[in-house]
Amino acid sequence: MSNLTWTIGDVRVTRIVELEMASGGTFLMAEATPDAIRRIDWLAPHFAEADGRLKMSIHALVIETPSKRIVVDTCIGNDKPRQIAAWANMQTRFLEDMTAAGFPPESIDVVLCTHLHVDHVGWNTRLVDGKWVPTFPNARYLMGKAEFEYWRDEGDSEVSDAQIFADSVQPVWDAGLVDLVAPDHQVCAEVRLVPTPGHTIDHVSVAIASGGHAAIITGDFVHHPCQMAHTGWASHFDYDKGQSSATRRRMFEDFARDQTLVIGTHFAAPTAGRVIKDGEAFRFEV
Repeated sequence: MSNLTWTIGDVRVTRIVELEMASGGTFLMAEATPDAIRRIDWLAPHFAEADGRLKMSIHALVIETPSKRIVVDTCIGNDKPRQIAAWANMQTRFLEDMTAAGFPPESIDVVLCTHLHVDHVGWNTRLVDGKWVPTFPNARYLMGKAEFEYWRDEGDSEVSDAQIFADSVQPVWDAGLVDLVAPDHQVCAEVRLVPTPGHTIDHVSVAIASGGHAAIITGDFVHHPCQMAHTGWASHFDYDKGQSSATRRRMFEDFARDQTLVIGTHFAAPTAGRVIKDGEAFRFEV
């Protein structure tokens, strides 16, 4: 699993992969049947198999600016008890791979959580001597205020949500490393948050601007490029499906107009490209 890098002016973004997969799309979106995926011919070979299965990735994205080293979303993590069997008590070399790429955990200044779902907060912590401790001890962990409060107060209605918060969010809060921020928070001169609600109550994406160039790290307002062809295909996991669909159309219109480099948080390699207007819909050009 080779790393990918992109340069946006004075900023560099590097993909660190935890897990890659190909699976039937209906686990994510009811409409993403194999036949429907095969009809979107531009998805193959990068984003779909010939049989109509979706290619996807779970990865973190490291942003290097002149002043900050930032990790966006921290995947699933090792040793975590999880309801999805393939994600339970994982043992990957994610941290070793991250260090080998030049990003040891202690070198990270900021951890950005686009939202607090299971596959975006896992490496916030790691298991040491039976305790969950912050993986990035020198970082400030930035989380949306409304997002944090929702999962703290409402998430405990589901046992699995309570477990995720307890092992991957609460420990960094208890360590005093969390800053609760607005959905348009300016992280540094080149990096800011952009509200992209619908997938969760306070979901954000991460905008990068430097040297006259622009990019965005999506988070989960879009899970897969097939949603460019069908903006109304909402994920089963979206908090507000109508809002998530409206967010996708609005963002894709902006990206197509501005030629923003789009770096997908779950997009398989090559992961980044441009959104192109395609009739009443859109396509992804890599």
